[in-house]
Formats: sequence, structure tokens, C-alpha cells
Amino acid sequence: MKFSEQWLRELVNPAIDTETLVAQITMAGLEVDEVVPVAGAFSGVIVGEILSAEPHPNADKLQLCVVSDGHEQHQVVCGAPNARAGLKTSFAKVGAVLPGDFKIKKAKLRQVESFGMLCAEDELGLSQDHGGIMELAADAPVGHCLRDYLGLNDKIVDVDLTPNRGDCLSITGLAREVGVLNKVAVKFVEPAPVEPVIKDAFAVVLEAKAACPRYVGRVIRRINPQAESPLWMVEKLRRAGIRSIDPVVDVTNYVLQELGQPMHAFDLAKLSGSILVREAQDGEKLTLLDGQDIELKAGTLLITDEKGPLAMAGIMGGESSSVTRETRDIFLESAFFAPLAIAGRARSYGLHTDSSHRFERGVDWRLQRKAIERATELLLEIVGGEPGPVTEVKSEENLPEVARIRLRHARVNQLLAFDMPAAEIEEILTRLGLQLSASEDGVWDVAVPSYRFDIEIEVDLIEELARVYGYNNLPVKTPMAALPIKPIVESRVETRVMRRTLVALGYQEAITYSFIEAGLQQQFDDQYDAIALANPISAEMAVMRTSLWPGLAKALQYNQNRQQDRVRLFESGQRFLPQGGELVQENVIAGVIAGSREPEGWTGKAQKVDFYDLKGHVESLLALGGAAQEYSFASASHVALHPGQSAAILRDGKAVGYMGALHPSLIKALDLDGPVYLFELELATLANGRLPRFSELSKFPESRRDLALIVDEKTAFDALRTVALKEGGEYLQEVTLFDVYQGQGIEAGRKSLAIGLTWQHPSRTLNDEEINGTIQAVVGALKSEFGATLRE
Repeated sequence: MKFSEQWLRELVNPAIDTETLVAQITMAGLEVDEVVPVAGAFSGVIVGEILSAEPHPNADKLQLCVVSDGHEQHQVVCGAPNARAGLKTSFAKVGAVLPGDFKIKKAKLRQVESFGMLCAEDELGLSQDHGGIMELAADAPVGHCLRDYLGLNDKIVDVDLTPNRGDCLSITGLAREVGVLNKVAVKFVEPAPVEPVIKDAFAVVLEAKAACPRYVGRVIRRINPQAESPLWMVEKLRRAGIRSIDPVVDVTNYVLQELGQPMHAFDLAKLSGSILVREAQDGEKLTLLDGQDIELKAGTLLITDEKGPLAMAGIMGGESSSVTRETRDIFLESAFFAPLAIAGRARSYGLHTDSSHRFERGVDWRLQRKAIERATELLLEIVGGEPGPVTEVKSEENLPEVARIRLRHARVNQLLAFDMPAAEIEEILTRLGLQLSASEDGVWDVAVPSYRFDIEIEVDLIEELARVYGYNNLPVKTPMAALPIKPIVESRVETRVMRRTLVALGYQEAITYSFIEAGLQQQFDDQYDAIALANPISAEMAVMRTSLWPGLAKALQYNQNRQQDRVRLFESGQRFLPQGGELVQENVIAGVIAGSREPEGWTGKAQKVDFYDLKGHVESLLALGGAAQEYSFASASHVALHPGQSAAILRDGKAVGYMGALHPSLIKALDLDGPVYLFELELATLANGRLPRFSELSKFPESRRDLALIVDEKTAFDALRTVALKEGGEYLQEVTLFDVYQGQGIEAGRKSLAIGLTWQHPSRTLNDEEINGTIQAVVGALKSEFGATLRE
């Protein structure tokens, strides 16, 4: 919104300069976008009168004018088409300086001397209009300084208001704000009720009462259509960005800028029957004031008479009922339209008007009669006429109510972070126009005026206190908080590291639903009864998962159904385990693999993944914490796993996960292309690693011995390895299984395990005697524990 500083200071004039005023308004939340002078920098320009205008003897488009400055006459060559005898206009005498430091000198135009210049508005920096020289009022004082006559020592302030501050979309609203901020009295416009001279009234019917709960109108007859708008009004409108049209339209625009109430004037002779406020019907048409023909949409609020639409309520009037220079009788309207009835309507037709801009944000619902009285007062002063009585139609049940808010002193101090005195709270809110009454100690009941429709709750009042008190005056306090450095546990393995490891192994991360189908849950876990949802989205999402495997298996199925043969997926998330009447949420990481071991290539035939591929991936995860030796694998049964290819993953003897091949019945039920291998591990255990410690690398060679041991076919290598490491001495570094054989030469029920034992001393090379002795101790222990014999 643009406004003239001079106009503002007519209502409130604090003892501050423009720069301070602008800064003050901005700090109060009404951000100023721009401050520009009303006119360019010029001097020596006066009000002149053209006494005669004759054609230039040597040019068709030029005129030779005789201009009076009130004392002397001057010959001026002018090319403006509107230059004519009797016109009063802006006259730059010789020696005048125009914007851009353009100095007026005596000149010759087509062999004729010119002593000065008649100026257009754009040449003085008043506007962009270059259609002709300025036309001043007939009573303009000849010889008077143009700057003083037009009051051009003024500035235009452009304020960018937030949508909630519709109360400041008027010079009165802005003056109220400035008065509050500076504790200065405001000269509010208070028009006296105009006594009716005639009894004529025009009937009004409200059909859309919720959208238009108040409509005020007045008939004024026998106005002077030839009257001109006074200079002071034209200038105030121009500085607000509004072009003068005719006195009636100018008055409605002036009241809009002055009070913030949009108004409209109809030519009474063009109205029929009565005014009806209703919603449009599909197919109705209206020609707007700008000449645009529009087809109205159902739901658009209209002002109509018996013949049809007259105006789009709160947006723009129609051409058929508009006021012209021939209009003698008018009907003024001033209505309150609910913001929701207007919001978005103008934009849906590609329109945006001053009226719609205000009604969308909210207008004082008690302002309509005051606006009618003010407009009547101005019209009688400018165009004369005979006013009728004010017609007011309203729907009390649909009008807004005065908001009443409970304000607590303790809440004010809490949100503003300092102790604001109660007297100051009362003083600020009273200056804002709010009415306070103390209901109890430290609590007020606050009645909000109708023009502050943005104040609805307690925090709105506290915001007003902060704004008026001054955001820059609020105490500055350095926030105090305990911010201890979060310790980094070096032995902890972060989940992101596990994710990166699996990605490096060719896995892709999946995110599946925490809710699964009840039957699928039972197929994958018979140990827990899953918690059923009280109101599931669907039958496929009826229970909370106790394992990540069902979701991964469904994701595998989805991929295989789309010709993805080689799939490796993992997921980290929560499973929900019912334990002792409580629901335990446990973080786990799980994975599934299927298809070929390596991506398809030309080097050889693709091989399917097997149990040991998965085991290697799991061991890679276990090794991240540096405590791989604390884990072991033990044969175990699981309802979802193949009985002969399943293992429990143990840490210090406690099961922390499972791995193995998916049970054939599940592969068949899910129609998967097998074999499929899965693992699942508790994240808490997996993340708990061992603190890294430095140990020097040995410079001396390793010594390795291979043994072929015949043991019972049910004996696990891991058990042999544990005994070998125990008996192999402190320098035994590694026990590796590199071959398993059953067949010819090995009796039934037995198997041959080929293992490699590697020793290394940190400070010398081990000799054969030491190694042979250790081997004998290992073989003896294995024979004693497992009945192992050396294969011949």
C-alpha cells in the first residue's frame, strides 16, 4: 500500500523525521519497501496561464503560446496537443532547473524564440504521463510556485503489509499505528450524520446473509455531473497510486484509502426494482467496469437488481450501472463481506482489485455506516445533491462478535522473557484500542475492537505488546544451556558402517512396512504371537512384525516377478516382540540373497549362492567390531529355515541372530525361485565391539602345518577350531578349514577335514621342534575330545 507522508501527518504528526518514521513502522511489523519523493528535484517552475495559442509559422505540430506568470508575458513554443488559451499549467521559466539537472534556457525552435517550457507530468517526475502538458485547476494561482501549490515537498511510502494486518490498509489504520508507537493523539475522521433532505430510498434484500451480513446504502439525487474533483483529493489519490476519474468515483476511492472501507456508486436511473445480494448461477454474464465480459461461476457473490447482475460483490462493479458524466442520481453502497466469501474469487477470474485485496484480508464490520456518512459529506461538498436516509440491512446472527480474550500477566512475562509491569501492559493495550477489565489478580479480560480482526487468542495480545514495546527494546539474553560433548564410544559400530559394508558386498537397502499379514507372520515366526492392530489399514497390514524376514521375502518376490534374478537386499529396523504383557521394540538388521553368486559374465557358468556365501557376509558384519572371535555358529532349528541349513549366531553362548536357507515350504508358498538365504542379527549386540588396540606386526616368517583329520560326520569344524586354538599355544595365529571329504577310503559316518594351522612369533623364527611339539599337543587334544585320527 502506498500513502502520502503529508496525508499521514494531517492525522498524526509525531516530532520525528521521515527516516525515523519509516524505521519505526518497519520495526512494528509493517515493512516499508520504498520511500520516493512525490516529484523529481526541480526549481523555478510556477503556475502559468496560456493567454493565446497560435500555430507555429514554420512547423505543423508546434504552437506559439503566450504565457503569463502573473506579472509578465512570455513567448513559448510548445508541441503539446492540449495547449490552449485559458489553460493553467506548469511553466518552467528561463533559469529553471528540471529533474536530471536540465536547465531551461532561451532557445530558438524553427527560427522562433522560446522563453521557457510548458511541462508534462513526466518531465517533472510526477508520473509517467507524457500525453500533454499538465492541466491545473481553473482557480490555480498564476505565478505561484508549483511545488508549494501542489504540495510536492512530500514523500510516498510503500508499505508491504502481511495478510493479517488488513486494518492498516488505510491512512486511518496507519495513523492509528503511528499514534500508538509515538504516544501521540490521532485526529480521526469522525463525520457527522448527514440529515436526509429527501425521503427516497432503494430497497435492499440479503439472500446470501452469511456472505454479506451487513449492507448499507443511500440515495443522493440531483448531483452536478460537471463538477470537478478538488486538487487536494486528486493529489492524495495520485500519491496512493490511483488515477482521478470523476468526482463520484474519486470520493469512493478516497474513502477507501482514508477509512479502508471499499464502496461503490450506482447510477440510480439504471437500477430496477431493488438491490439483491445473492450468489451467481452458472451461465450468468456481466460486463465489468474495465470492459471485460465474463461468464460468472456458481458461488460468486453478486450485487443484482431485478434485471440481473450489477457487480461482483467486493471485487468490481459492472459497466451497465456505472456512474458517468450524465449521471444525476446515485445510489451509494457500503457493505461488509465475509473474507471467505471473497477470498480467491477475484483470482479465479484473473482479477485483483483494491476492494478484493481488502475484503480478502478483512474489513472492520462496524465501519460501513461511517463510510456512507463520510462519502455523503464529501459528495455534497463537491457535487452537491439531495441525500436520502441511510438504508441498513443486516443479519445479526451472521455478523462477527467482539472477541474476548483472557490475558495472564505470568504468560506475558514467560513469552517475552522479562517482567513487563502490569501498568505498561494496560497502557499499551489501551492505546491499541482494546478494553481491559481485571478479572482476578494478574489476569485481564480483553475486549478486541472490530478493526483488529487479526487478534483472536492470548499470544496475539502478547505479540502486540512485544511489537509496540519494540522488538529492539526487548532484553537481550544469551541462551544458557548445558551442551556437553557427546562421548564417542570407540568400541561401538555405527549402523551406517554396517550399511556401507553390506552395500560394498552388493546389497541394496530396502524399507518395508512394520505391519504385515497375520498368516505370513505365523509362517516366519512361531515363537511370538504378533500384536494385532485395532484398526488395520488392510488385511495385509494387520499385525506388527516380529521379524524383518517377511517384508524382505515379499520384496524378493516382487523383484523376481519382474525378472530380477540376482537379488541382495538388507534392512535395518525395528521388530515388535510381546514379552510379559509389554511390547519390546528391538532394532535388528536382516538380509536376503538369491540368484547367482556373481553378476552375469562371459567368464563361466553362473553359480547359485549357497549357505557359505551368506555366512561370509555375516562374518564380515561380525568382524566390524573387532570381536569376531567372540561369535560362533551353532546348528539350530527355526520355523522359517531349512532344517539342514540353519544356524544360530551366538555371542558368548547367547543367541543374537539366525541365518540359513529359507524353508522349502515357504519358497513354494511365496512362489520364489530358490534357493533363498536369510540372516537377522540384533543391532545392539552387533554394535557392541571391542576397543581397538595396537600390536606390532611381526617381521619374522609364518610357519604353517596342514593336518587331515578323520572325525565323526556330525562334528563341527568350529568345535575343532576352538580346541586347536586353546592347545596351539600363544603364537598360533589362525586355524583354517580348506577341504572336507567323504567317500572312498573314509568309513561311513566319518569325514575328513583338512585344516591349516599357522604360527608366527613376534621376535624370532619358530623352529621345527617347537612347532612339532605344539602339533602333537593339538592332535592329542582333538583325539581326546572328538576321537579324531590323522588320515594316513
